[in-house]
Amino acid sequence: MIESISWAGDERVQAPSTSVKYKVLTPRDIRFSIAPMMDWTDRHCRVFHRLLSRRARLYTEMVTTAAVLRGHRDRLLGFDAAEHPVAVQLGGSEPADLAEAAHIAEDFGYAEINLNIGCPSERVQNGAFGACLMLEPELVGDCVAAMKARVKIPVTVKCRLGVDDQDPAQALARLAEAVIGAEVDGLFVHARKAWLKGLSPRENRDVPPLDYGLVHDLKQQFPDVPIAINGGLTSLEQMRAELEHVDGVMVGRSAYQEPALLLSVDPFFFDEPAPLADGHQAIEAFIPYVEARLREGVPLHAMTRHILGLFNGRPGARAWRRHLATEGIKPEAGVATLRAALAYVRAGTHQSAAGVAA
Repeated sequence: MIESISWAGDERVQAPSTSVKYKVLTPRDIRFSIAPMMDWTDRHCRVFHRLLSRRARLYTEMVTTAAVLRGHRDRLLGFDAAEHPVAVQLGGSEPADLAEAAHIAEDFGYAEINLNIGCPSERVQNGAFGACLMLEPELVGDCVAAMKARVKIPVTVKCRLGVDDQDPAQALARLAEAVIGAEVDGLFVHARKAWLKGLSPRENRDVPPLDYGLVHDLKQQFPDVPIAINGGLTSLEQMRAELEHVDGVMVGRSAYQEPALLLSVDPFFFDEPAPLADGHQAIEAFIPYVEARLREGVPLHAMTRHILGLFNGRPGARAWRRHLATEGIKPEAGVATLRAALAYVRAGTHQSAAGVAA
C-alpha cells in the first residue's frame, strides 16, 4: 500500500507492502531517531529529514487507533518509501484495537510500531491513553502483548518517567517490567515526568526536571533491551555522551528547529558520509519533491514550514524565513518562491565572505 513517488514527475510505482521488515530491533537501529511530534513530523517533514540523514530513524505523528480503524487510512498512514526506516506511532488503550491498527500499519510497510505512553494533552487524556497510561502499566503490557501477537515488525513504547505524584523511579520500573514482560522490542524514555493537570503540553516539555540517571539505571537493569533517551538533548556532543549509558538518543525540537544538525548525524553517529554537503544542496534535493506535490495541489507552505530553521545562524537566514513566511503562504506560491528565499541566503553568504575578505 506504499506509493513510491517519482519526485521529478507524476509517475507512481507500487512497492510491495511487505518490502521492509525489521523483525529484530538492534541498538544500532535506534542510535539516533527523530521524535514523533504532533503537527510537526508529517510526511513532508519526514521526506526532508531523510534527505539530510540516511540513518536517522523517523517517526510519524501519533495516530489514534480510532482514526486508523475508521478514518481515511491512505491520508493517515500513507508515506513515501524513501522515508525508510520509518515507524508509526499509535495512540490507544484497547489491546484488540491496537492489535488491529498495528496490523494495518504493518501492511502499509512501516518498520516499527511505537505506542505512545507519553503525550499529556487533554485530548489524549480524554481518550484515556497517552501519558495517563503510566498509571496502568499492566494494561500497557497487555497492549504490547496484543500487538506483538499480531505483527512481525518490532513493537516499542515511548513513555515518561511517571505522571503527577507518582514516584518516578517506581513508576518507570513498573512500566518497564510490564512491557518487557510482554516482550517489547525497545523503550524510548522521555526523561521527565508529565503533569496531567496544571501544565500545558508545551510546559510539560520543559518545566518538569530532567532525570537522565533514572534512564541510565533502567538500561543497567535491562541490558538486553534496546533503550533510547529523549528530552533536552541539543548538542551532538551531549547526545554522544548519552550513548555511553543507553543505546540511542531520540531528538525532537532540536532536530526540527535546527534541521542542519541532521547533516552531521551520519558521520557523527554512524561513521558514514553525509548525504549532502550543506543546506543549499538540501533545498535543491527537496525541490523535485516540492514540484511533485504542488502538482497534486499541496500548498507550498505545507512543505516549507518544516524548513524555516535550516539556515539559522547563517547570513541571510532572517530574510529566508521572512520570505517563506510571507510569500510562501500565498495561493500562487511555488518553486520560484522557494528559490527566491534561497537567493537571500546566497546573497548573505557572499556579503559575509566579502566583508571578511575586506
